[in-house]
Amino acid sequence: MKKRGTGMGIMWYPVGPGGPNPSTARMVMDKSAKITLYVGSPDVGQGSNTALAQIAADTVGVPFEWIKVVATDSDSTVGDFGSVGSRVTYVQGNSVRMAAESLKARLLEAAQEMTKTPAEELEIGFGLPQDRKNALDIVKVARHAIDGKGALETTGTFVPEGMVTDRVKGQGMVYPTYVYATQIVEVEVDTGTGEVKLLRMVAAHDSGVLLNPMLVEGQIAGGIAQGIGMAMSEEVMVSEGRVLNPSLSNYLIPTTMDIPDLEFVHVEMPEDTGPYGAKCVGEPALVATTPAILNAIYDAVGVRITALPATPERVLDAIYNQAPQLVA
Repeated sequence: MKKRGTGMGIMWYPVGPGGPNPSTARMVMDKSAKITLYVGSPDVGQGSNTALAQIAADTVGVPFEWIKVVATDSDSTVGDFGSVGSRVTYVQGNSVRMAAESLKARLLEAAQEMTKTPAEELEIGFGLPQDRKNALDIVKVARHAIDGKGALETTGTFVPEGMVTDRVKGQGMVYPTYVYATQIVEVEVDTGTGEVKLLRMVAAHDSGVLLNPMLVEGQIAGGIAQGIGMAMSEEVMVSEGRVLNPSLSNYLIPTTMDIPDLEFVHVEMPEDTGPYGAKCVGEPALVATTPAILNAIYDAVGVRITALPATPERVLDAIYNQAPQLVA
């Protein structure tokens, strides 16, 4: 007998690890108006270098292709708290925005000198400092800003709010902001074998304004994949201090064939303190997945799985003990 059920998981998650975790960004524009962005936070596959370059390009007003990102080079970047706590877009992103705003101001000052037009009447868009009458070559503006004045270099440092004020009671503003998500999954449970099949999943996330929707959906899909592994297959087996399944041949992680159809719902609630209203994705993407799957199993067959992962053996054992009438 195969029975279907639907389950939901809801979560909230803080941005950053809490307490002081500043980030610094440095930007250098050369005479060709190309920008090198130096950041201390590592891109470990989440695409943060892309997002940070987008923030830099949009703030200065130059094409994305003009930004080169140098990350985690101890010779040239300021040490950073790291890619932890889903903090990079929010914390490092804000430092990039600050450095980029300073660079843009320097360029507008140079454009003002060249055009005799007040800086507040100038704007940079698509690489062109311009007013209503003039469009200047930004390369010429960069050269004017650099000549005789040294490198056109700016920095920005962002320190997020958050500190426990009472460590005994755990009171205080620990985190600067939070993200939220609801995930819903439909499953099919075979009561004769205990096998659980994921049919489809909907993930609704508030990650603030999406700077790069494709990266955000990639992060959510990756988090869901991790949550599926936690819920259904991944288990470190230890006996007398020895790991019995030390390789990927017997420690089973999900493949693309194990991921159901995913539907993304983006609830874009702008964060006033985030870069262009962004918050984070990262770790929060997996928090709701496992509870949603376990709730769906319960909805399908009326049994609670209290030990992970929910392997066919564990599901079938729970059915025998909690709902024997369902055994085929």
